Amino acid sequence: MNVRKSAVPSPAAVARADRQRIAAEEGVRAIADIERRAIEVRKNMERLRKLREAKEVADAALAATLPSPAPKKHTRRSPRSAASTPNLRG
Repeated sequence: MNVRKSAVPSPAAVARADRQRIAAEEGVRAIADIERRAIEVRKNMERLRKLREAKEVADAALAATLPSPAPKKHTRRSPRSAASTPNLRG
């Protein structure tokens, strides 16, 4: 049983080949778009990192020029009287 292919492709085969060709072209465009977006994201991350680091340096310089805050004094609390605390034991 020797089956020979027809020299003329069927309309279904032509349509399938067209769909595959279009899908391949769209895939290439999608990959290029993803790579372009990834590059843009990395550039933005680098820009934001530089801004953050510059702000940290400026904050550290400002903190160094300001006087240190006075230490807080510990105050002793007065003990609560038994009448002022609510009874939680229902």
